[in-house]
Parts: sequence; C-alpha cells; structure tokens
Amino acid sequence: MRKAAALKEKIQSLEKELGRLLGSAVTPAAAPAAKKKKFKMSALAKARMSAAAKARWAKVKGTLPAAKVAAPKKAKGKMSAAAKAKLSAKMKAIWAKRLAAKK
Repeated sequence: MRKAAALKEKIQSLEKELGRLLGSAVTPAAAPAAKKKKFKMSALAKARMSAAAKARWAKVKGTLPAAKVAAPKKAKGKMSAAAKAKLSAKMKAIWAKRLAAKK
C-alpha cells in the first residue's frame, strides 16, 4: 500500500515537472468513465434472438430447427362493465362541469 502511494506521488511530481518544462499544465489521468446504464431487452426480443440462433446452429449442423417459439402475447387491460360505467359517469360529470364553466 505504501509503495502504491509513493508511486502515485512520484507520478504526480513528474507530471508537474513536465508541465513546467513544456510551459503548459499537463492534465492528470482521466477519471474512470461513469457507469453505463444497463440495456434491458424484452422477453419477445430474447425469444426471437434465441430462435434465430437455434436456426443458425441447426443450419450449420444440418438438422431441422425445432418448432418456432411463439411470441408471448401482451396481456390486454380488461375492464369490468361496472368499472366502465363508473368511469363513463365520472368523465360525463367532468365534461359537464367544463361546459358549464365556459358558458
């Protein structure tokens, strides 16, 4: 640990001396880059890539590819009739209030 600290100090002093000789300030070593955000791939994209890779390997090996992977379907938001009626009544009241405010 001491050796590393001594080397770091020596490097800094050499950089300063080099800056004086060249007549310009030498910038210290660049700080490590900020951590990149991870890219999240959808399940559908993963399934497609997997199927394509399997098909490529099957072609190389000379065998038939397995059955195609069915894409997972997105779940549709289903609303009950009671919820629809409640929402409709609420929106009608909001629009009636706005219309009354305009007049």
